[in-house]
Amino acid sequence: MNLTKNLSIGLILLFGLIISSCGIYSMAGVNIPEGAKTVNVQYFPNKARIVAPILSQVLTEKLQDKLLNETKLELVNESAHLNFSGAVVDYIVAPTASGSNDIAALNRLTIKVQVKFENTLSGEEWNQTFSRFSDFEKDINLKDAEDELIEDITEQLVGDIFNKALVNW
Repeated sequence: MNLTKNLSIGLILLFGLIISSCGIYSMAGVNIPEGAKTVNVQYFPNKARIVAPILSQVLTEKLQDKLLNETKLELVNESAHLNFSGAVVDYIVAPTASGSNDIAALNRLTIKVQVKFENTLSGEEWNQTFSRFSDFEKDINLKDAEDELIEDITEQLVGDIFNKALVNW
């Protein structure tokens, strides 16, 4: 029994040593490029035809918060080792899910964001459009549900952006 316990502890320590020696990794799978210490997230202006007043600010702050809370990167206001920029390019409300008599039972808010990522250390760059949606009851006025929908959708979008830039599976 004592040998099994010692072997288990030894394997755990060996696993920890292997992970810590391979660069800056966390158990969440975040892969910070070697040498990267700073990140810049520019404000994401709303260029969609419909403009929700809080959307750009919420999206920008959520991405900044995720990078600060889940990495050791320092947020800076000038060009950094890792740079994020982009814009909200679409904000669409449309009926979805058919109910009785072909009347929509739900409405769907879809938000699309164009993101440019640049790693100045390696020269890696990508541009990608991310899209997420959330459904809400047809009887609910968009203005009444908008803040909560934006919170939910931007959380998903930020997760997608973060994963594309910093999680290598």
